[in-house]
Amino acid sequence: MTRPAPAAAPAEPRPGRYRSAFVLHLAATRPAFLLVTLVACLLGLASAYGSGVTLDPLSAVLTVALALLAHAGGNVINDYHDRDADALNTGRLFPFTGGSRFIQNGVLSARQVARLGYGLLAAVIPAGLWLAWSAGPGLLLIGAAGLLVAWAYSAPPLHLVARGLGELCIVTAWLLVVVGADYVQRGAFSATPAAAGLSYALLVANLLYINQFPDHAGDAAAGKRTLVVRLGPQAAKWGYLVIALLAYAWLVLMVGREILPQKSAAAAFTLVLSFNAAKQLIDYATEPAELAAAIRQTIIAACAHGLILAGTLAFARWPAAH
Repeated sequence: MTRPAPAAAPAEPRPGRYRSAFVLHLAATRPAFLLVTLVACLLGLASAYGSGVTLDPLSAVLTVALALLAHAGGNVINDYHDRDADALNTGRLFPFTGGSRFIQNGVLSARQVARLGYGLLAAVIPAGLWLAWSAGPGLLLIGAAGLLVAWAYSAPPLHLVARGLGELCIVTAWLLVVVGADYVQRGAFSATPAAAGLSYALLVANLLYINQFPDHAGDAAAGKRTLVVRLGPQAAKWGYLVIALLAYAWLVLMVGREILPQKSAAAAFTLVLSFNAAKQLIDYATEPAELAAAIRQTIIAACAHGLILAGTLAFARWPAAH
């Protein structure tokens, strides 16, 4: 027998909670999660600055604003296209998993959420075109790829997260943010931001990955076959550790080959958080109610990793080749 959905947690949105339409629509974008995109932008800007590029403040601010706007739009259209799976999600750990709950709790209709999400993505285009005209045509490719991933991640017919490709989408999207922020300042493609950003993008992907465990039952019931649904929690629990190991191994490799400054290795200190979260996931893969602390550690590990890396890229001494 199907268990009834639990009552909304006190923190979940409810009709009448928001004092203005602006605050309501801002909350629907899940703004706390936009921090990972801000950090990715800082990482890209640091990559350019550390390479000897003089930063342009106006284009840097516009880059951050557009990246945040695109991420916000992606969050909202994900809520729209995942509304059926989220409605079945009785094991959610709000606010980390189970969506924003704006549709399920009657704060906004599905049509209003779709209009907001696609409107935000559309708003990126004109300003992005101006930025590309200023920075270079390569930004058109980066921007188009980013918008495509934001749409294809959630929306049919591709709905890549339901095909077990969500983690690949996340790595691609956040690597594009780092590369794009660097490109706007550099005016050309470079391997440096990709080398600098991959470890961070992998740690961001681990946030999606661990969030799939509390959402596992609802996703499976809705036919959303994420990687965790496909593998099953007992087998999938090792994937988090594999992704974390890849992230830190990549960082060590880039430092060891003198592609990144030696002090960038300091970002590897966050492996303590990542490995502790991995241990908790291994212990509680089938008890998702126990994973809130591991999810928090995953968020902190990714953001701290990116910020430490950005700081060392911007201010540490680079290898002589740079």
